[in-house]
Amino acid sequence: MTNTELADHAAQVRRHIVKMITEARSGHPGGALSIVDMLQVLYFETMRVDPSRPHWENRDRFVLSKGHAAPALYATLAARGFFSEEKLWKLRQCGAMLQGNPDMNTTPGIDMSTGSLGQGLSAANGMALSAKVDAADWRVYVIAGDGEIQEGQIWEAAMSAAQYQLDNLTLFIDHNGLQIDGANTDVMSVMPIADKFRSFGWNVLEINGHDYDAIRSALVLAKHAKGCPSVIVAETIKGKGISFMENEIAWHGKAPDVRQCREALEELGGNV
Repeated sequence: MTNTELADHAAQVRRHIVKMITEARSGHPGGALSIVDMLQVLYFETMRVDPSRPHWENRDRFVLSKGHAAPALYATLAARGFFSEEKLWKLRQCGAMLQGNPDMNTTPGIDMSTGSLGQGLSAANGMALSAKVDAADWRVYVIAGDGEIQEGQIWEAAMSAAQYQLDNLTLFIDHNGLQIDGANTDVMSVMPIADKFRSFGWNVLEINGHDYDAIRSALVLAKHAKGCPSVIVAETIKGKGISFMENEIAWHGKAPDVRQCREALEELGGNV
């Protein structure tokens, strides 16, 4: 897929994120918008999945550890054909398939229920280890937030992944620098992220998380790393693509109103 095609997918996904959260009047637009580009490369180029068989045994697995960014994943799964676009407009409604955090029991394409921050990498470790035990060639991908890696469980999982040489595991850190209470550096600094993972025995790659060539290249390098898990520290912009949301902490967990939604959609080149 060309970078232009990926950018078109990303723009559509961002439009859907804004519309979904506006319709629900609840959600987390900032951190959802920051991971969109990574998801497009994963689902449209890298991961081995079959939307017609969401539980296919030999599929690659994906864990959205920062589960509150679910709208980005939902919109990507719909674009990939796992379910119809119409499902998106019932986000967070009682009884609807798509809730505020991913649910593997109700949503096709979701491999792990997440939402309690810090737990996704542990679950991914279990998946990757089971693939090793079964001599299976499928891989496991994870996206965690940078504020999320303040959780101690992340570092226990980091030790375990290195101990068991899970070279079929790739972790993205969405490093947008902001969390619900402010800048990471003010709340509880997670720096230096790359050096910390190196010290835990990981293969570390650092990229611009909005650059498709960089994302693509890092995933190839991660796949060829042997004997250790890989982490891709992706520098991103919270609220990416919408000028009044970019790098604004207020948009961590606030839904746009109708006027703001219209402005965002106009910026993203879509219909109001």
